[in-house]
Amino acid sequence: MNNVYTGNMSENDNTVNIHSEKNRYHHGDLRAALIEEGLKLIDQAPAEALSLREIARNAGVSATAVYRHFPDKAALLGALCREGHTRMAAAFQKAMASAPPGKEAFTAMGRAYVYFALAHPALFRLMMAQTAGPVPAPPPSSGAGADGMQILVDAIDGLFGAGMPQPVREARRLKAWSLVHGLAMLMLDGQVPADPALVEAVVDASVL
Repeated sequence: MNNVYTGNMSENDNTVNIHSEKNRYHHGDLRAALIEEGLKLIDQAPAEALSLREIARNAGVSATAVYRHFPDKAALLGALCREGHTRMAAAFQKAMASAPPGKEAFTAMGRAYVYFALAHPALFRLMMAQTAGPVPAPPPSSGAGADGMQILVDAIDGLFGAGMPQPVREARRLKAWSLVHGLAMLMLDGQVPADPALVEAVVDASVL
């Protein structure tokens, strides 16, 4: 995915909207704007089709400005992946807050996982592809900034108690993740219909 552009950019590519760049973006918010444009594009097409120069055009800046923040496509995809995990964690928290504590909140989080995947298929696939190797269960960690896996572990501890043996916690984490991830992938691949009623029926905390 390391698609560094090495060709000669035209004079227009190098100078377009330079004045706009200076006036529109302050205090480092250009990087955030570029990530936002990347997220919009990846919702429309696979990650492989993402173009740094198209993102520059959509953001109204020069291609050179993009390379200052993301030297190549791989750097941008990494940033999109991290933002995706942040947004998924926020979706988990919102879903759990809308349901009664305990198994209902845990089930709501599982359904949020599937719905996030269905709403952002290319981003979701990118997030999964960029996860290298096994994902260990982190220690319980409350507070803002927790990622999705931390939220999952904390929720399991909330259901069964924080004193459970680590192997048991890990097995329950994998059961929960396997269920929602498997369902999400089956729906994304067209093996089963992406039907909300099916999500509601299949995702159930009682499997733990």
